[in-house]
Amino acid sequence: MSDFRQQALDYHAFPQPGKISMTVTKPSKTSRDLALAYSPGVAEPVREIARDQDLVYQYTNKGNTVAVISNGTAILGLGNLGALASKPVMEGKSLLFKRFANIDSFDIQVKNEDPGAFIETVANIADSFGGINLEDIKAPECFEIEKALIERCNVPVFHDDQHGTAIVTAAAMLNALEIQGKDLQHAKIVCLGAGAAAIACMQLLITCGAQRENIYMLDRKGVIHTCRDDLNEYKRLFANNTDKRTLQDVLFEADVFVGVSGPNLLTADDLKLMAANPVVFACSNPDPEIAPELALQTRDDLIIATGRSDYPNQVNNVLCFPFIFRGALDVRAREINSAMKVAAVHAIRKIAKQPVPEEVLAASGDVDLIYGKDYIIPKPMDPRLLTEVARAVAQAAIDSGVAQAPLPDTAIYRS
Repeated sequence: MSDFRQQALDYHAFPQPGKISMTVTKPSKTSRDLALAYSPGVAEPVREIARDQDLVYQYTNKGNTVAVISNGTAILGLGNLGALASKPVMEGKSLLFKRFANIDSFDIQVKNEDPGAFIETVANIADSFGGINLEDIKAPECFEIEKALIERCNVPVFHDDQHGTAIVTAAAMLNALEIQGKDLQHAKIVCLGAGAAAIACMQLLITCGAQRENIYMLDRKGVIHTCRDDLNEYKRLFANNTDKRTLQDVLFEADVFVGVSGPNLLTADDLKLMAANPVVFACSNPDPEIAPELALQTRDDLIIATGRSDYPNQVNNVLCFPFIFRGALDVRAREINSAMKVAAVHAIRKIAKQPVPEEVLAASGDVDLIYGKDYIIPKPMDPRLLTEVARAVAQAAIDSGVAQAPLPDTAIYRS
């Protein structure tokens, strides 16, 4: 057993099992306290909420809660290991919600892989929470599940594996292309992988300005093209009218490679096929599609990002999901729409261009971070993510007409 594996197991087991717990927020020492907290005092907010359901946000914690829900069919890079095996991941997500955005989160594992049954379960409990974060649900079922729940639930529903990945990828991509002297509209993009994250990333890049005809997506059978008859409705959106069939075919003179697939699938020879000043996002975890050391030995003109924290330019969902929910909850948004996602993209990329606070340098162990090839996206511990991203998302919710409460004062975020 490796030292790190043992450390990870010990971290989760001691001094008490798990990573999150509940905190009491009101006095509960005296008989008077308990009478107010439960019977008979609790009857008063019950009557008020029965009279006006919006008052649930005044008298309960609903407005600051997110349910993190999975059926365990696509756990990290480990696959379908069952609902209960997903619990450490969902607890970890809850920890991140609390640590980065002060959101109380509850992890829920649904022991049912049938999309219809899963939808019914989540829809029936959704009103207990301020938002729903779907996690580790395999494609293509995750598309059906999210779509149905968005239509049925009165609170925002967000599949982070899709949209969180897409938002952070888009923010980093726009900055990387800018540094390389290129623009998204004219970039030739190769996407290796055709699952939930890949499809969401490409859809958001199109929203941000990429041209659909310039995107070449590949699955296990090669290039997704219009002559194939084995594509589901989501892959068909990216079927390219081309005679190119292999990764090498589409990599020739490509400006961008996005890997959301598996380890070591991009070789040094493949990398040499790309255009000058390429952008490579090798985001397979824990092992990327190409090792950064090999990529940089092969091309000194590239920008490379991975999903790992031990390399520069980590494409990490924690840069997004706590803050997009923070902004959505703060204005009681009915949904998380395209305008809010794009607002998050631009807020994240803007932070990377600003001077980095000393506290971030200390926390990340970096001597200096300057916007450029090795710093295209903020570090997860940057406190400006809360103030800038959450506020931008909240404002976008207001501007797009899905907010039900006014924008909080900036001082709330800063405190």
